[in-house]
Amino acid sequence: MQLWKGRFKKELSKTTNDFNSSISFDSRMYREDIEGSIAHATMLGECGIIKKSEAEHIVEGLRGILADIDSGALNFDMEAEDIHTFIEGELTKRIGDDGKRLHTSRSRNDQVALDNKLYLKKQVVYIRGQVEELIGVIADKADQYADTVMPGYTHLQRAQPITFGHHLLAYAEMLLRDISRLDDCLKRMDEMPLGSCALAGTTYPIDRTITQKLLGFDRITNNSLDGVSDRDYCIEFASVLSIIMVHLSRFSEEIIMWCSWEFKFIELDDAFSTGSSIMPQKKNPDIAELVRGKSGRVFGDTMTLLTVMKGIALAYNKDMQEDKEAIFDAVDTVKMCLTAFTPMLDTMRVIPENMRKAAAGGFINATDVADWLTKNGVPFRDAYKATGELVARCIELGTDLESLPLDEYKKVCDVFTDDVYNAISLEYCVSQRTAFGGPAPENVKAQAKRVKDIID
Repeated sequence: MQLWKGRFKKELSKTTNDFNSSISFDSRMYREDIEGSIAHATMLGECGIIKKSEAEHIVEGLRGILADIDSGALNFDMEAEDIHTFIEGELTKRIGDDGKRLHTSRSRNDQVALDNKLYLKKQVVYIRGQVEELIGVIADKADQYADTVMPGYTHLQRAQPITFGHHLLAYAEMLLRDISRLDDCLKRMDEMPLGSCALAGTTYPIDRTITQKLLGFDRITNNSLDGVSDRDYCIEFASVLSIIMVHLSRFSEEIIMWCSWEFKFIELDDAFSTGSSIMPQKKNPDIAELVRGKSGRVFGDTMTLLTVMKGIALAYNKDMQEDKEAIFDAVDTVKMCLTAFTPMLDTMRVIPENMRKAAAGGFINATDVADWLTKNGVPFRDAYKATGELVARCIELGTDLESLPLDEYKKVCDVFTDDVYNAISLEYCVSQRTAFGGPAPENVKAQAKRVKDIID
């Protein structure tokens, strides 16, 4: 059944129907379509546009269809043009002419916009919960490893001592911003388009506030043209999902490095690793690699939405059917990645001794040597130069700053005393970075608690 058949004399070719059809992907919105139709029928009855008995008959029929789809008693007709056509056709088949009254003062244009928003609002809330769960795991591990010294990096070169807890909390901050973005996206999405009709509203005396309240929207769209042609909420949601994937991908990259033999800072649980078909010794971080790879897929979905919308004149155009596969794929991909990533992180084994060994070998306390000289009256630039000479001397001797004899220190600058060794102990270096946001263990524990308080 095509809702628009009256204008046409020829049957639609199967090729055209298949190309035009969207039920293969928009059928996932059957619940939202039925919820929207129940609210619309109720409003029609309340406003006297159709009889209350007719509205009640429609609502009863729609609830029966919903129950049958949920139970598996009713399957989708994949020959139907879309989910809206299928539901209305099934309703009319079940209750007769009353079913034909449902579409009064409604267009598929505002109907599909409504279904989209109802569906995506739920997905925002679901993904927000997944991100919160991941943040909780990060905060717990950050608290557990608040004093586990590791090298911090710039340019992938060992730079300064931090703790593993501090490093993890950097990702918690990223993900907290993602939650903020999801919340903002939801606020802008929370406008009900139903009542915009095709583009110019309706001459029927509808009351849009009735459907708004029944469907749980915060407000009603102000302009009927914008109501049916707006897909900003899809683009914004996809953009937020892309940023989430950036963060998951960066985290995945570090996990991949950390569990390599070159680092061996962590070991992933067997349940979240795979092996090789030819090399029996291999334990591959495939989950992290897939998350890293799937980020490009979500970025592509976002670009699809931007490209589809960039040249469309008002109001609705068939191009906009392309919004669904892109945003649905982005949603599905992010949900799948978070589902795999969170338990992978939760079950990984941390190897503190390897982190400490790496921290000791990279001269990452060199800045602390320079700071010690500065605190003892040496101008910073002179202290910086002297410390660079000490590092070069360590490299020549095959040692590190903690093991370099005092007489070697004094050859470079006679200000040095035995006190320098306490100052450049890696644990001491970390413990002295107490400025807000720094890696001192008490800071890390406080920040981990703060993060948990935010998500609780």
